[in-house]
Amino acid sequence: MTFGFAPSSAASTSTSADLSAASANPLVRMLEPAEWAAAGIPLLRNPREVVSGLHSRHRPGPATAIVAVLDPDERLCASASFIRRPAPADGWMFRNALLAQLRRVIPHDLRRRTPVRTAVLLYCREGDARWTEEDGAWMWGLRDACTLHGLRCGAYITLTRDGWQVLGEGRGGRRPNTDSQPEPFGLSEAPPPLPRTGGAASEVLRRAAAR
Repeated sequence: MTFGFAPSSAASTSTSADLSAASANPLVRMLEPAEWAAAGIPLLRNPREVVSGLHSRHRPGPATAIVAVLDPDERLCASASFIRRPAPADGWMFRNALLAQLRRVIPHDLRRRTPVRTAVLLYCREGDARWTEEDGAWMWGLRDACTLHGLRCGAYITLTRDGWQVLGEGRGGRRPNTDSQPEPFGLSEAPPPLPRTGGAASEVLRRAAAR
């Protein structure tokens, strides 16, 4: 036999109303800088190299988001970029977009007891490097998408005309920025694999790689 208390109809109505109001209010689905800083987000050892590598690989323009997955040695495992739709900033929508990209480029790690790989987000936008409500929505979306894909939530980085900025850490730099030319890939990124071919074509590729 179990004992409990049945909620009153008034309490049930109040709870449902609160949940409906929360789901209808995009400002609920965002993180303030202080909340983000207190969340224990792992620091990047070499943020400029990560930013430069993603900038060179994807060449983002304004309103472009790049989600990348890094291994424990901060080497790039996978990345994807997409354009943000012209709609009000909403962490739930951003979460869904990020999760869709993660599922497309890399298997989940939900079977692990603790996450091993880390997802970071680079967002290229107009304006200066100061935090905005849009940034807060991206932070909320990144954290939630990582939880649902079995990843550690990593850094959120903005890229503007002034340069790049790791929000919540105070680290940044002038290059790359939205106007700069892509730099060579960072050393932390593995070179792209050679195409899987057979016979003489493979031999030609191996000789070309050796040069």
